[in-house]
Amino acid sequence: MFGSEWDARNGLAKGMGAFAAGVAMLACAPAQADTPAWRTGVLGAALGGVTEHEHVDTEHIFGFTMGSDIGEKGEIEFENENVGVFGKRAGIYNTLGSLNLLKFTLTDNFRVAPGLSFGGNVIRNVPGYDNRSAAAFQGAVLEMRYKLLDRETMPFGLTLHAQPGWSPIDEATGAQAQGYGSEFALLADKELVKDRLWGAFNLWYGLGASNDVGANAWSRDSSLELHGALSTRVGAALVMGGEMRYLRAYDGLGLNRFSGEALYIGPTFSMHVTKHVGLSGTVNVQVAGDAVGDPRALDLDNFERVQSMLRFNMLF
Repeated sequence: MFGSEWDARNGLAKGMGAFAAGVAMLACAPAQADTPAWRTGVLGAALGGVTEHEHVDTEHIFGFTMGSDIGEKGEIEFENENVGVFGKRAGIYNTLGSLNLLKFTLTDNFRVAPGLSFGGNVIRNVPGYDNRSAAAFQGAVLEMRYKLLDRETMPFGLTLHAQPGWSPIDEATGAQAQGYGSEFALLADKELVKDRLWGAFNLWYGLGASNDVGANAWSRDSSLELHGALSTRVGAALVMGGEMRYLRAYDGLGLNRFSGEALYIGPTFSMHVTKHVGLSGTVNVQVAGDAVGDPRALDLDNFERVQSMLRFNMLF
């Protein structure tokens, strides 16, 4: 069970305490009435001369956690999302995936985004993994989002997300494999303090099946994730905050057999580089977890010590 080891319980308590403290600090922070002086100086010029508050699109201000915004009707946007995961129980384990999406907001409520993924692995002396150092094309996806509730007119925003995909590579090991999968999510958010503080909650479900080249059997797995995040404006074009993510892994497509769980926390940021170019990202550290059959703290069988992301967006 989760937290069966004292170290895991202690790590979970510390992580939740730090997250709660951060939430309290953000919630109690006074509203900022004027544009900070640094926004009109050298740094302001470097960021495209932005001297007034930029409109906040909540989709990418929470790190891995997603907001409900999908953009305005008719918008076309390019997104490059780079996810790096690092660290197993022993050896060297570094994996990077780069997903490139072209987003088309077709109506006020619906957006579609085809995408291609590339990535690489550096794996050395990790039990259960072949040593590997390679980069490759990692497949294609089609992201679809439908906004059920608009946060500007309703008590909160709510968007449905679906993303089926195909891959010729096992992203975790780098081995050649035929893989098919999909992820589904409920993305909810709310503006807690006008133009100052935002909160988000996500429920994610993923499933996939893969067959290694030369193997006769298919492997099937699924996952369940809960995300929570807060972000606050700290400058005219800069939003920062923190997120907490609870992840569960299963064998079987329908959450059949529990494999392990992990709790991650980390800081987040989102900024306008220019009016039409944005950067956002996060670094999440596993603070508690448990893998089935392993009495040691943390789940490093199904997950990694660190999960990070850096995202680039450009509006056309």
